[in-house]
Amino acid sequence: MDFSETFSPVVRLEMICTILALTVNFDWELTQMDMKGAYLNGNLEEEVYMLQPEGFGDRTNKVCHLIKTLYGLKQAG
Repeated sequence: MDFSETFSPVVRLEMICTILALTVNFDWELTQMDMKGAYLNGNLEEEVYMLQPEGFGDRTNKVCHLIKTLYGLKQAG
């Protein structure tokens, strides 16, 4: 088993339909939240540095010290 890869679980459409049917059947209250925003707004617990993004204006060889998570970062999710 290769632990270097990170996977993000994705819900299947059938499961969404099942949850909606149960909600109606049992008269449950249903709420919604934005999971993408949760990944992008999380604080990092360790120090992470990255090269400047392509097309960054000052064209120096400086690195960026990340304070918040970026999409696709292993520490994000």
